[in-house]
Amino acid sequence: MLLGKKFESFVQASPVSVMVRGVLERAFAPAHLDALFERTAQVGYTRELLFSATVQLMSEVVLGVSPSVHAAYQDAAEALPVTITAVYDKLQGIETAVSAALVRDSAQQFAPLVQALAGQARTLLAGYQVRILDGNHLAGVQHRLAELRRLRAAGLPGLSLVVLDPQLMLMMDVILEPDGHTQERSLLSRILPLIQPGELWIGDRNFCTLGFLFGVVRREGCLLVRQHGLLQGVLLGKRKSRGRTDTGRLYEQTMRLEDPQTGQSLQVRRITVDLDEPTREGETQIHLLTNLPVGDANARQVAELYLRRWTIEQAFQDLTVALVCELNTLGYPKAALFGFCLALVAYNAVSLVQAALRAVHGAERIEQEVSWYHLCLHLAKVYSGMMIAIPTKHWAVFRELDNESLAQLLIDLAGRIDLRRFRKHPRGPKKPRPVRQRAKHNTHVSIARLLAARPP
Repeated sequence: MLLGKKFESFVQASPVSVMVRGVLERAFAPAHLDALFERTAQVGYTRELLFSATVQLMSEVVLGVSPSVHAAYQDAAEALPVTITAVYDKLQGIETAVSAALVRDSAQQFAPLVQALAGQARTLLAGYQVRILDGNHLAGVQHRLAELRRLRAAGLPGLSLVVLDPQLMLMMDVILEPDGHTQERSLLSRILPLIQPGELWIGDRNFCTLGFLFGVVRREGCLLVRQHGLLQGVLLGKRKSRGRTDTGRLYEQTMRLEDPQTGQSLQVRRITVDLDEPTREGETQIHLLTNLPVGDANARQVAELYLRRWTIEQAFQDLTVALVCELNTLGYPKAALFGFCLALVAYNAVSLVQAALRAVHGAERIEQEVSWYHLCLHLAKVYSGMMIAIPTKHWAVFRELDNESLAQLLIDLAGRIDLRRFRKHPRGPKKPRPVRQRAKHNTHVSIARLLAARPP
C-alpha cells in the first residue's frame, strides 16, 4: 500500500471514501486549477480569492458535505482571506468557458485511468466510439434576486448540452448557455466541432435537424436520432420487416433528406418500431434515423442502441439525487452553471471509482448491484471526519503518482470494499393507482381511525 499510516483506519473502514477523495485531489490540484483558470478566463482575474479555493468550497456543497455555500464558507472562513460577499461575487462572475473547461479537463485526466484499470463498461457497438448527447435545463431557483422578487414565475438559470461516453462512463464535454429560455437546437452548431471521424452520436428528437444531421456526416461521423415530426424526407423503396425487439415489431426503409441551403442530399436508414404499448405521449410507433452501415448494425441493434440513450438520463438522475448539481439558492446563471459543472466533475470522479470496482468485481455485478445514491450518501457521512483526521497535505500523494501506479492503488482499495454496503434496492412492479375518493366536507383524515377500521 502506497498510503501511509495516516490512512490506515479509513482504508479499513471506508476505502471508497479514500478513493473518491484521492481522485478529486487529482482533478482539483490547486496549481493545476489556477493554471486552467489563467488559460481559459477571458474577463475574470485573480485578486485574493484563488479559483482553486472557490472550487474547493463549492465541491463540498456538491458532494453534500455542506448544505450551502454559506455553510461551507463558515467552515473554511479562517483559511479564506475574503468575505462571503466576495465569494458570491466570484461565483457569479465565473465564465461559462471556465466551467466547461473543468469538465473537459477531468475527462481528459480520468479517461487514461479508466483504460489503465481495464474498467470500461461493455462496448455498445464494435468499431465505434459512441457519444450520447442530451440537454438539461437547470431547475428554477429561489426568488432571492431583486428582479425575481416581484414575479411568481420561476427563474431559470440556464441550460446545458452534455456529452457522455457510455463505455468510459465519463462526461466528456458540456456546452453551457445562461439564457434559460434558449432552445437546445440553437446550441447544436457548438456541438459540431466536437465530432471526430468514426464516432457515433446518439440523441433524441430535439437534435433531429437537417443542419445537425448533415453537419455530423460532413465531419465523417455517424448518427442515430429519433425522427422529429417537423423533419420530412422522401421515402424510397418498400418498407421491409426486420423482426422484433422487446418493445415492438421492427421495419426498415431508406429515406432521402435534402438540405435546402446547400442543395446536398443524404440517404439514411429509417428504422420504425411499432410499439406493443403506447408511449406516455400516446405514440404507437417511433422512427429512428441513422447512417450506420447495415453490416455494422442491423435494425435490431440500432433500436437497442437508441434505448441506451437512457444511460445519460440515468446519469442526470444520479446527479440530481446523489449529488447536489442544482443549487436553488444560486440565482445568477454563471454561478448556477459553475455548480452544475462541478457536479459533472464529481460524477466523473465517482465513475472512475466505479471503473475500479468493475475491474475487481466485474462490470455486470457493479451495474446491477451498486447504488450511486448509497455510495454518495456514505461519502457525505464520512468526508468531514476524514478530512479532519487526514489533513489536506497528506493527499498530495494522489497527485504525484503516475497513471499506472494510481490505477494499481485504486484496484487495491476497490478489493477492500464490501459491496453489500451500497446495494441497490429496486422497487417491485408499479401497482395501478386506485381511484381516490373525494370527501365533500373533510380535507383531511385521521390515519389512526383508518388503520383501526382495516379488516383483520
